[in-house]
Amino acid sequence: MQSLVAPGSQAEQVGRLLLAGILVVMLPALPFGNYLIYPFVILTTWFHEMGHGLTALLLGQQFQQLMIYSTGSGVAVNAIDRDASVFVPAAIAAGGPLAPSLVGAGLIMASAHRKLWRPTLWGVAAAIMVSVIVYVRSVVGFTVLPLVAATLAVIAWKAPDGLARFMLQFLGVIAAMSMIADFNYLFTEVAVIGGQQIRSDTGQIEEALMLPHWVWAILLLTASALMIGASLKYALSEDRLRPPPPKRPANVLQFKRD
Repeated sequence: MQSLVAPGSQAEQVGRLLLAGILVVMLPALPFGNYLIYPFVILTTWFHEMGHGLTALLLGQQFQQLMIYSTGSGVAVNAIDRDASVFVPAAIAAGGPLAPSLVGAGLIMASAHRKLWRPTLWGVAAAIMVSVIVYVRSVVGFTVLPLVAATLAVIAWKAPDGLARFMLQFLGVIAAMSMIADFNYLFTEVAVIGGQQIRSDTGQIEEALMLPHWVWAILLLTASALMIGASLKYALSEDRLRPPPPKRPANVLQFKRD
């Protein structure tokens, strides 16, 4: 019986993204599942903390180092000028929670374009290795992140197209769903990270901009949901997935010369 689902169709795209979502949710419940998903938990922490650090750099501040702990938590250490606007520390604090959703949205959209599958995986692997050399200063970061980068590089280099595409979708979904894992953290004013009690990201925004931390939590979650929703709408667009109509042959005029 011939398949009714054409390759690259909307049904196939939905099926692959659903499979990635189910895998992300079910892996921790499977034997050794926590060990299998652990490197990707560290990766989402890397997305988060690099979001803080890169936002600091974009705003002209210093990104000094990145610490990732075995619990999956992390800290980006930034130096902010004393005369900086109050919006600078607020933006740096917001950059962390928004980064996984932004990256997840980008990966989901990239998975919709065959020519981007392997270059995107190479790009993520390279970014991880550069950050390990320049910014990461923890044993877990030094151990886990290079393994993740090597895995992505091997998939980009040798894996079949289907696996390369699915890895992008898997990474996109796990990054997108990390906002659910951060739900309680965002609604917490103070958190314990690396054995120290520090203000949460929304607590830091509250300190800079005065509004309650839970207001900022709602705004960050809404922004994340909008980004992921837009990326899914793009990746699953029927108009984009519909194959282009066949080109009509040009009319050929023949002239007979007597």
